[in-house]
Amino acid sequence: MTISREDVLRVADLAHLELTPEEIELYRGQLDEILAYVGKLEKLDVANVEPMAQVLFAAPGEDHPELRDDTLVACDIADAVLAQAPDAAKPFFRVPRVIER
Repeated sequence: MTISREDVLRVADLAHLELTPEEIELYRGQLDEILAYVGKLEKLDVANVEPMAQVLFAAPGEDHPELRDDTLVACDIADAVLAQAPDAAKPFFRVPRVIER
C-alpha cells in the first residue's frame, strides 16, 4: 500500500495539524515505510505461535525485578498542577473548543 499526499493531509486534518509541504512529504515517506513493514509481518506464519499475555516469559521459579506489584499510592498534586494552568476550573483544565471545527 502506498500512502498519498492526500492521505497525509486527511490524517493531519483529523489530528488538527498544520503541516508544511516538507513535513507532508516526510510523513508520507515514514508512513509508507511503516505500512511496508507491517506488510512483511502479515506474511509471517504464526498459526502455531501461542498468544502471549506479556512480552516477558518467566519460567517457573524465575522472577523479573522489572515487574512490580500494582499498589495504590496517594498522589495529591492536582492543586499544584492546576495552579500553573492558564485557565483552570477545579478539578478540570479548560481548553479551547475543537468539536465545532
